[in-house]
Amino acid sequence: QVQLVESGGGLVQPGGSLRLSCVASGFTFSNYVMRWYRQAPGKERELVAGISTSGRSTNYAEPVKGRFTISRDNARNTVFLQMNSLKPEDTAVYYCYAVHGMDYWGKGTLVTVSS
Repeated sequence: QVQLVESGGGLVQPGGSLRLSCVASGFTFSNYVMRWYRQAPGKERELVAGISTSGRSTNYAEPVKGRFTISRDNARNTVFLQMNSLKPEDTAVYYCYAVHGMDYWGKGTLVTVSS
């Protein structure tokens, strides 16, 4: 059974940090490109960051460049998203996504940035 389980979301003040994790099971994690997406209330889901199978290549959406860092640990079947200097506009449900022919989504974790 394929599962992507996100964790680490919560309420944080502007300027704060959070680290999201996504643990994968049921497929060969190291073969899959991993991405984080987010969906803010009333908006479409958007790509936040992606990472290659080896972890050597990453890409970021313009609004998060320089603030967010994606990484992965293939030994632990886990992908991370370190989020620093958070802004209210980063408030969204964050989803983990795996793709390699087939694709899989997690159920999401809510990040709220508010004072």
